Amino acid sequence: MNRIDNGTIHYRDELVRKLIHLCSLSIPVIYYFIPRSTAITILLVLTVLAILLDLARYLSPAVGSIFYKVFGFLLRKHELDYRKKNLNGATYVFISALLSIIIFPKVIFITAFAVLIISDSMAAIIGRKYGKHKLLSKSLEGTLAFFISAIIVVLLTPKIEGSLTEYFIGFIAAAVGAIVENISFGLADDNLTIPLSVGLTMWLLFSLLMPDVRIILSNVPV
Repeated sequence: MNRIDNGTIHYRDELVRKLIHLCSLSIPVIYYFIPRSTAITILLVLTVLAILLDLARYLSPAVGSIFYKVFGFLLRKHELDYRKKNLNGATYVFISALLSIIIFPKVIFITAFAVLIISDSMAAIIGRKYGKHKLLSKSLEGTLAFFISAIIVVLLTPKIEGSLTEYFIGFIAAAVGAIVENISFGLADDNLTIPLSVGLTMWLLFSLLMPDVRIILSNVPV
């Protein structure tokens, strides 16, 4: 989230929300060390549980009462819509991680998902505090924070060959992710759109610019 206005969450609550969001960085870190099949099994269980809990808070007053007492201050307005029964951001993180691991090779997933966790957090923190200039749907400051932090993520995450072309691919994907994060508000949850857009951009550019590179689904090339 990268907004010019104060929205429905106080800045302090947004900081707490993003600190919790950063805990999701454990997903790509753990996935680096375990097989793809194991990661899919674990995430499938967590995703199903998250969806069931999310739906239960709407359908069961008892569950909803406990859920809102614990997590209510972190939820955005659209996550409280009883009519639409929208899922909360944490549930979308699990759905996004599961889909991305199924779709993308490990080396692409790690970069794309790390960009989601780190750069989305930076966009929200900087955008809410310092966002003064509107760019598309959100703020220029928040979008720049996303892009710069995504570049840093690209520089630090595992590579297939470590060539300049591979870094170029990551930088372009970072730019695409920044734009998608900016325009996702009101259209789709950015926990889903960011890693999918970054991952698809990387995969497409690998196919066009590095067609001879073999991307292994179950292992990060070293």
